[in-house]
Amino acid sequence: MGSHALHSRRIRHSLRNQIIAVLISAILPYLVRLLFIDQQQQDFTGLHVTLAAASIGGLLIVFSQRNFSRYPGAESVSSILSITSLIYGLIVAIFLIGRIDYVRAVLVGNYLLCVILLFAEQVIGSQHRHMRIAIVEQGDARRFDAPGIEWMPVSDPAMPILEVDAITVDLRANLSADWERRITELALIGVPVYHIKHLRESVTGMVELEHLAETSYGTLSPPYIYILFKRVIDAVIAAIALLIAWPVMLLVALAIKLDSPGPAVFRQTRIGFGGHPFTVQKFRTMRVSQAAADSRSAAMTQADDVRITRIGRFLRKSRLDELPQLLNILRGEMSLIGPRPEAAVLSSWYESEIPFYRYRHIVMPGVTGWAQVNQGHVTNVEDVTAKLHYDFYYIKHISPWIDMLIVLRTMITMVSGYGAK
Repeated sequence: MGSHALHSRRIRHSLRNQIIAVLISAILPYLVRLLFIDQQQQDFTGLHVTLAAASIGGLLIVFSQRNFSRYPGAESVSSILSITSLIYGLIVAIFLIGRIDYVRAVLVGNYLLCVILLFAEQVIGSQHRHMRIAIVEQGDARRFDAPGIEWMPVSDPAMPILEVDAITVDLRANLSADWERRITELALIGVPVYHIKHLRESVTGMVELEHLAETSYGTLSPPYIYILFKRVIDAVIAAIALLIAWPVMLLVALAIKLDSPGPAVFRQTRIGFGGHPFTVQKFRTMRVSQAAADSRSAAMTQADDVRITRIGRFLRKSRLDELPQLLNILRGEMSLIGPRPEAAVLSSWYESEIPFYRYRHIVMPGVTGWAQVNQGHVTNVEDVTAKLHYDFYYIKHISPWIDMLIVLRTMITMVSGYGAK
């Protein structure tokens, strides 16, 4: 089987799953609505029109999203929210301009379900997809560890390139004329040709800064408009969450007091936005004598740490210990989503050991973040460096789509307990 045939077969398999997802998102709200209407009196025209529009719109979303970016990994998810919102916005505009009757509640359900199912298909499907990628190991093109990728080194442009899904190369390297012709031929027959640096970022979800000019904004600061939008959304969600969660918070505080002596809430100085210190609040999960110590070793939490209390282990696994940070969000010290704030003593250590570490403070620290859902809890400098590369990826690509993906993965984490210490 040739490389083009293998790639086409896997494309068809993924395409089938996405089409099934968008059709379910179109049909399910329609069927639910049918269950709650008067079959004798209801005019079904608007309902049928909504079903047809959602079905056609869903197919347009799938084909648009697939053509927007062909890179695997995180980038393949990035366009889901924007394209889905655009298509459904066009549907609503057509309905309003043409004064076409439709069912608003069903269309909203179609939209939300479409986003959720497409996100789920990408997240779950990526764990089971395997790619065979030919790599031209010249310039900066070198293999990297990534689940689901099998590398096929190609050293000569005359070598046969068979049964691969794609080819990757350092497109900025000085390639020979023979290599340029071969790569062009592969691209013309439909084989994806990936730039190695872009592929590495998309597959790993990490950005390894070599110098500060390597951001994608033309400036070191993320887009101000979205940061302002995030701040408003954070405040609204935190206020609503506190109103809903306060009974749970009281029960958790009582359980902590009954489990071990000491205050229910643990306070610690951490480094936040702009590199400024602030006091973070969490439910206490450790014994007071050790948890209050202000030293590098005491600030680190190890696997199966003996300092963690019985109720503390459950709180960490379920992430309920983070609930008091809703107050930090309301005070403008934290966001729901962003790089996790480190203890001041640890942050000073990492800054002295890791280049560009301080740059992570260019955005508001978060209760959950891209590094947390991809890597979990870490302590040694090597792992912290890898975690920092996840933070840089988030800063570079900060947008509604990555925030939604983090929320989805955080929900999975809360159920699985991944990364808890």
